[in-house]
Amino acid sequence: MDLQISGRNAVILGGTRGIGRAIAEGLAREGVNVAVCARNADQVADTVAHLQGLGVRATGAAVDIVDGAALKAWIKAAGEELGGVHMLVSNAGALAQGGDPASWEQNFRLDVLGMVNAFDAAKPFLKAAAEATGDASFVIISSISAAETDSASSYGPIKAALIHFAKGLARQYAAVHIRTNVVSPGTVYFEGGVWNRIETDMPEMFKGAMARNPMGRMATPDDIAHAAVFLSSPLSSFTSGVNLVVDGALTRRVNF
Repeated sequence: MDLQISGRNAVILGGTRGIGRAIAEGLAREGVNVAVCARNADQVADTVAHLQGLGVRATGAAVDIVDGAALKAWIKAAGEELGGVHMLVSNAGALAQGGDPASWEQNFRLDVLGMVNAFDAAKPFLKAAAEATGDASFVIISSISAAETDSASSYGPIKAALIHFAKGLARQYAAVHIRTNVVSPGTVYFEGGVWNRIETDMPEMFKGAMARNPMGRMATPDDIAHAAVFLSSPLSSFTSGVNLVVDGALTRRVNF
């Protein structure tokens, strides 16, 4: 299937590992030029080199996403370097699980304010892209934890805030054809990721989590990336404000 995105440009927050890197690779394989940021400069350099090897223009920088001014400056520079931004993906997350004030602040500053600042910086580029092509997109990675809970934690409510804000953006910018959608993954396994560490350090907890997956496995980053890439494409041009749950039927709730 031709997603009609070859030659377009994308900016991805948290684009060097796991889901973020899979999204960057998925877009690049469709011919999209990609800019990625993360905190680790070596991982950024490795990702950029890999993406360039796929035959697209790629750039990146080590950016602390909680530094709003630095993030905005990088997105502006990346947009100018690529010659525009058609797609923005907010994937970075703090992953703080506690219910203490420090955990709330950590999740809020990275997940929520990072998303808000990224959209604010990319908005002029997205508006220009939508005017030129009829479609621009913002995809936010949330979590099924937004609607599933076992105890009081800051993680789930913060992820729920992303979904609520996304719907507001979708409504607000529908007339100018900037779409905003959310992908909410279930458990995602990759080397060096959270569930890989749990498998090593807390094997019984890992076995329990695996047993709750009806498909008998956890998601791969590509499983999530495929959904994000599709929602980023103009083949989804009438899809906006959606929270797409990609969890292998892990959750029991009905999504009306």
